[in-house]
Order: sequence, then C-alpha cells, then structure tokens
Amino acid sequence: MAINQEVDMTGAEIDDFLARHETGVLSLAEADEPYAIPISYGYDDAERVFYMRLVSTPESEKRRFLASSPTARLVVYDEDGSTYQSVVASGTLEDIPPAELSPDQIAQYGKAKRPLFEIWAMGRDELDIELYRLDPASLEGRRTEVDRDE
Repeated sequence: MAINQEVDMTGAEIDDFLARHETGVLSLAEADEPYAIPISYGYDDAERVFYMRLVSTPESEKRRFLASSPTARLVVYDEDGSTYQSVVASGTLEDIPPAELSPDQIAQYGKAKRPLFEIWAMGRDELDIELYRLDPASLEGRRTEVDRDE
C-alpha cells in the first residue's frame, strides 16, 4: 500500500468533516499514564468547540483522570475506500455547570447522540454525569489517499 497523496484539510473541510461525524476517541493523560475512551460529541462550527457528556461512576478511572484537569486530545477519523481522513483537536476540557449553559450550548449537547443512561447497569443516582467543553488550542485535519495495489 503506497500513499499517493497526503494533504492538510482546510478549516472549512475540518468543520464539514466534524459536522458529519458524531463519535471519536478522547485521550487524557495524567503524568505518564494515558487514558482513552470512545465518546460522542456535539460540534459548534461557528465557535469551533466541542461539547460532550461524560458519564462515570464516582470511583472510576475516568473520574480520576477528569478530576486532574488533564490536557485532552480528541481524534475523529474515517475511512472511505482509499481515502483516510482524521481530525485531531488538542486542548483542556472545561467542566460546564448545567446552570451556566446557554440555549445554544444546550443544543450542542443534544448533538452528542449517544444515550445518557441506557448503557449503564447502575441506576441514574449512582452515576456522575458531567458536561464538558473542549475549546481546542489546535485543530488539525489530514486527508490521505492510498493506492492499495502497490
């Protein structure tokens, strides 16, 4: 497999790509220990920020990493035939208290399409559900065309 072409995506291409997808992998780091989880997100292309609901239990590894205010990296990727695309957003997650949400922000959380509680075996009262915003310090996209015959 040979790479025929590899190009950086424009800002408009990045926004379009992120609007067409709803899931990615969120990676957090604490000292030298990594943590990565699949998540659903809402993306505001006017502000170029991500919104996500993160559900955890009080004693979970996820909760421990989130409590450390880690640097975060969100990777959204796709493969379509011989074309690979990915967008990487890096920055700090900001915990957003629900009382401070604007109507536009609430709409973005609604775009995070994965269910809030249905996937958890525990009751709602046993879960920590927090809303986060990722305002990336860097947002980069790349498209790669490959020739599978080489």
